[in-house]
Amino acid sequence: MGINARLLGDEDKVKMAIITSSSSATTTDHNNSNNNHDGKKHLWGGIGTFDVQATLAIKRPHNHSCQTVEEFRNEVRLLSKVKHRNLVGLVGYCEEPEPKGSKMLIYEYVPNGSLLEFITGKSGISLSWKQRANIAIGAAKGIAHLHEGTKPSIIHRDIKPSNILVGDDFEAKVSDFGLVKSGPTDDQSHVSSLVKGTPGYLDPAYCSSFHLSTFSDVFSFGVILLQLISARPAIESTKMHSNYHIIDWARSSLESGKVEDIIDVNLLSEPCNMKMMLMMGRLGLRCVAHVPKQRPTMTQVWQELEKALYKAENPMKKQLSFSWNSRKSMDYEYSHSSFVSINEIGFQRFHVEMESLSFQSTVLRCLEDNSISIDIDKNTFEGIYEEQK
Repeated sequence: MGINARLLGDEDKVKMAIITSSSSATTTDHNNSNNNHDGKKHLWGGIGTFDVQATLAIKRPHNHSCQTVEEFRNEVRLLSKVKHRNLVGLVGYCEEPEPKGSKMLIYEYVPNGSLLEFITGKSGISLSWKQRANIAIGAAKGIAHLHEGTKPSIIHRDIKPSNILVGDDFEAKVSDFGLVKSGPTDDQSHVSSLVKGTPGYLDPAYCSSFHLSTFSDVFSFGVILLQLISARPAIESTKMHSNYHIIDWARSSLESGKVEDIIDVNLLSEPCNMKMMLMMGRLGLRCVAHVPKQRPTMTQVWQELEKALYKAENPMKKQLSFSWNSRKSMDYEYSHSSFVSINEIGFQRFHVEMESLSFQSTVLRCLEDNSISIDIDKNTFEGIYEEQK
């Protein structure tokens, strides 16, 4: 029995090929299909082969999957047009011609599994605060491309940790586009749609009104931001609360600035930028605002995250140095970490070198008037203030 296999080219049209039972394949089945005794993965009576020098991933519906034929073809149709480094690339797909025939999608292989495995600890690896921030930025960029990089926009409808894959360099790739839907066009603010998605990540406004917009994805992503900093499930049942949502659990701590009360304990075993984690959490709360239009766009989300990460990696260090050609030379530098102000008078640790004479302050104190005298031309300092800005 042959299987119709379409290999996606750069153009919108697809190329046709037939997979025969005599073909060979190098693929990885993400749905854990059984290997035959020859070590190759046999798919519906044939073994697929694709003319690409890479390991590929196979996605095929489970027996209990509710994905319709139209949803399957819709995923193929949209993904064949969308290319972005933070979206899992679709290589091709296979479809048996029968109405209820088997179907599968061929994706690029992403080696580190899904974000869910890191959040639950199943991966055995604890992500650093910087890796979590970079994953959030990458995923946000991928979703933003769906929203703003295509016409009409594409709404994912199932943003959750298991649909964010983690690559070799811990970069994020958004996957699983089975529920994608074209967004509003022209002056429309939404499209009407039956509610589909995953409990815990579904936008309440979408559930109550059946009005779907890109802000529905923003809500889902806000939940993920909260999970990234806390490593908790979206919904959890406790003795005190039934179906306790992470939004309700984290809100008071984030609003009061006490991110340490909800932080993933694994982040406490190594240096962690709490300011960045607090920013991510508070941004998550903005993403889950009750009124959709009060939420940021995904472009605003990744821009704010990227800006905050840059500041975290490059703390404000004002460095000042100058020298002049004479018998005396001096290097002067300072940082905020050693600067204090008392009664509006600044005190600073410093280091001064003059030919063979060298000294430095060991405590924050003023030099005595007769300790040393240095004559400096005021013109030397011209432009220093501007350079510090």
